[in-house]
Amino acid sequence: MAFIKQFGAYLPSRIVSNEEMGAKVGCDADWIVNVSGIEQRRFADEETVVDLATRAAEDCLGRANIKATDLGMILLATSSAERRFPGPAVMVANRLGLHSVPCLDIPMASAGSLFGMVLASKLASTYGNILVIGAEKMSSVILREPMERGVAILFGDGAGACLITHDKGPARIIDSMIESDGAFAEDLCLEFDQPLKMNGRTVILQASRKIPRAIERILSQNGRKAKEIDIFLMHQANQNLIVRVAKALGVAEEKFYSNIRQYGNTSSASMLIAASEWWQSVGFRPGLPVCFATFGAGFHWGALLAEGVA
Repeated sequence: MAFIKQFGAYLPSRIVSNEEMGAKVGCDADWIVNVSGIEQRRFADEETVVDLATRAAEDCLGRANIKATDLGMILLATSSAERRFPGPAVMVANRLGLHSVPCLDIPMASAGSLFGMVLASKLASTYGNILVIGAEKMSSVILREPMERGVAILFGDGAGACLITHDKGPARIIDSMIESDGAFAEDLCLEFDQPLKMNGRTVILQASRKIPRAIERILSQNGRKAKEIDIFLMHQANQNLIVRVAKALGVAEEKFYSNIRQYGNTSSASMLIAASEWWQSVGFRPGLPVCFATFGAGFHWGALLAEGVA
């Protein structure tokens, strides 16, 4: 059994408006809102993925009131690391003062933080406190020339973190499922030093099918219905996609926490940033289930079901 103990997040200070992004790619600010639900995003000008991840890690550990030395493992998901190797996980550990704690990088866009949470829930009985981090500097990707209008407007920078432990916490992880399909690998990919390539129609179509199915499967396996879920914490890819998933499940759009308006799509950081904000404003309530869900390049997708405990 594993528990969610705390969340944390960090957003860079620079706010980039739709007017600024629209001027870069030749589109109207209102058009960006209509196609994505995004009004602004954050860019990290000088900060690196390691900087963002470390700040989110420190926020999470501080809120949990535990020391970095209490960690047994670090898992870090990112699709925008600045170099091939070593990955950012070990660098974050070093920043936290750790020199022998095992670190694992998950080079996965959008779905990486959920995959990290699932892995942590399985490994917590062996490694104890596991810190899962999702950190992205997508601005370094989308600002590469040639900039594509339908891609560049979507993304922002930030980091989120989640502390998973084996003994106790405000929420118990009930069940999870993760899946992958490489048949669509070319529809959403990022080559080294190249612009991001995305077939938007295919991505939205597959995401709008696979996310509801994953959620329905995890709920069915545990005798739950979508209407019983207190809140859905989903990867913040596109507001229109969130609405589609809600409709597919037959639940109100308000059941899906959304902060994409302020931050844009922060890839593997987005779900954890959303969870951290939700935690601080509402948080887990005893006996009420919460469902996490993601979809990303690969394609990779999945869902995780947790429940508040007394």
